[in-house]
Amino acid sequence: MSAPYAMRFWSLMACGVLVSLSPRPVQAQVAVPDPNQIFSPVEMPTPVSAYRSGDGTPGPMAWKNQADYRIAVTLDPTTHELSGEETVTYHNNSPSSLPVLWVQLDQNMYRADSRRAIMSSPASTPHTDGVQIGPVTIMEGTASQEVTPLISDTRMQITLPHPLAPGRTQVFRVRWHYTMPGAWGGRTAVSPSRNGDIYEIAQFYPRMAVFDDVRGWDTLPYVGDEFYLDYGNFDYAVTVPASFMVVGSGALVNPAQVLSTAQQQRLAQARRSGTRVMIRDQADVEAAAHAPPAGSRTWRFHMDNARDVAFVASPALLWDAAKLDLPPIAPAPGMKPEARLGMSVYPVEAVGPQAWDRSTEYVKHTIEYFSHDWYPYPWPTAINVGGHGAGMEYPGIVFDGMHDRDAKLFWITTHELGHTWFPMIVGSNERRNGFMDEGFNTFIDSLASLHFNKGEFAPKHDGEYAPDSGRPADDIVKVLKDPVYQPLMAPSNIPGRGDRHAMPYFKSAYGLELLRSQILGPARFDPAFRHYIAAWAYRHPTPSDFFRLMESDAGEDLSWFWRGWYFTNAAPDYALTGLEYVENDPAKGVRVTVRNKGALPLPVTLQVTWADGATTRRILPTELWAKGNEAVVLVPDGRPVRSASLDPDHAIPDIDRSNNESTSITPVASGMVVARRNLRP
Repeated sequence: MSAPYAMRFWSLMACGVLVSLSPRPVQAQVAVPDPNQIFSPVEMPTPVSAYRSGDGTPGPMAWKNQADYRIAVTLDPTTHELSGEETVTYHNNSPSSLPVLWVQLDQNMYRADSRRAIMSSPASTPHTDGVQIGPVTIMEGTASQEVTPLISDTRMQITLPHPLAPGRTQVFRVRWHYTMPGAWGGRTAVSPSRNGDIYEIAQFYPRMAVFDDVRGWDTLPYVGDEFYLDYGNFDYAVTVPASFMVVGSGALVNPAQVLSTAQQQRLAQARRSGTRVMIRDQADVEAAAHAPPAGSRTWRFHMDNARDVAFVASPALLWDAAKLDLPPIAPAPGMKPEARLGMSVYPVEAVGPQAWDRSTEYVKHTIEYFSHDWYPYPWPTAINVGGHGAGMEYPGIVFDGMHDRDAKLFWITTHELGHTWFPMIVGSNERRNGFMDEGFNTFIDSLASLHFNKGEFAPKHDGEYAPDSGRPADDIVKVLKDPVYQPLMAPSNIPGRGDRHAMPYFKSAYGLELLRSQILGPARFDPAFRHYIAAWAYRHPTPSDFFRLMESDAGEDLSWFWRGWYFTNAAPDYALTGLEYVENDPAKGVRVTVRNKGALPLPVTLQVTWADGATTRRILPTELWAKGNEAVVLVPDGRPVRSASLDPDHAIPDIDRSNNESTSITPVASGMVVARRNLRP
């Protein structure tokens, strides 16, 4: 672990290393970085205001709106239809009067005339009639008024009889139904299994769009990407055939009505157990599969301070759970405080010693580790579902693949549950700034891989991070050099090119790793990152807020890093261009000439290896290149030199390592002055 870069320049002086810079004419055809451009301030896209402070925290007049839901849905497995009714209570905490409300209808993505359908190849997306909206009723006290909404693609506008004033609430009711589109279903799926279909249900109810201080109503259509949602409280009920089990976001509030006595006892046992307890076992699944039709059951759930809910329903699911070692939280209304649970549900096909038998072990580690290191987990349960394999996250529940196993199952479980922190707690706008949830989450996932079971699945190297070798500094180079990729700050709602994981997952995550290990050091990075999470928990930060907070807390002007890594695809590129003894005398030290050829001059390690095999290391800080692109470093240890090299540990993504090492000592004539060059554009 290297020292924070801002202290490294002075550490060079303390170690007796002399650095000199001087001008030199530059040939016109040589493209060299411009220090004036590299080190100029970055203008943040979102300005400071009464709502967003200069230190990156919410401002003194910050606000957020809230949407509370009471939902009841019925699943018909014979037709794959879901029908429902909801009551929404919308709290306008903004300073604006709202003449309309905007609601998201994500299932309309599957209409043949949707924007998504036009963007996709005909074979890639199944078509349905979308969500069919029934009566929309505005409630005003004891009175009600039915209104006709305006539906546009995946959005629905409700014009209010009277504008919703600041500080007031609006209640409305909606009925709807839709047919599930098939196996993929835009992260909501119907999947066959040996003992029955598995229904993973998400984006299933009309959800409020976000009204914020950045754009007002943010109404980007749903084209199969991700989400931007406000927070609120949920009471929802799911009616299914009696043979089905339902597991969903939040707390099950009627276990006595839907679980057998034995299952209730096992659930109570799991709340006391650090290892998994089978709650619904194979005998229960077989009994449900062979039982005669017996009507339906309604499963009821409650969840506070969440931005969404989702659930899974099937007769085929096994269910195990274990206690989460976390402090208790306020229970659902009418419930007594109970230990929180990490849980897994999956079909019999998923059973195996390196497969879903270990899922709850991974759930426990993810939730407990991230709670300890970053921010406490807020909900009563954390659920991993083995189903279609959508690899998708929702508050308190994630949808993974029944056939996942070994390291893949650990990595996908950690990643999807890691989304609890980004964006379920820190509610960034996934549709516009995908790197703030995918990359930030992938970063903490990479640390979790190192932490779990003494590094059993370390380092993380999957499709999300360091996919080729597990060495991110090497694997990112081809991404940095490929012009197909747009910078991280490019809008996420515009379809990208190239590998979809390369930028918002890998590059974003590795940027935080560089910031932590190579630029700030953990002692400054970790508290600042925790502060960012706490400051923006259940709020809506922008990239500008993140950049400002990290600079303010860490005490560093990072304009050069934000510009290079986020606003452009700049990269570091160093060359070792000279190695010579002072006056041809090893006793007087060795001069090493280093050239900066890249527009992202990350701190870089210079290592000198002496003839006896010993080594001396110096860190060349970013500020070294503020006045020019070539420097001569004097290392005065007074011994014969075997070689010198730059970045010997591959700690930074130098895009051309062919010139990073030298074993050739350049003779210097007695009395000759060694040039110290400063390349300028």
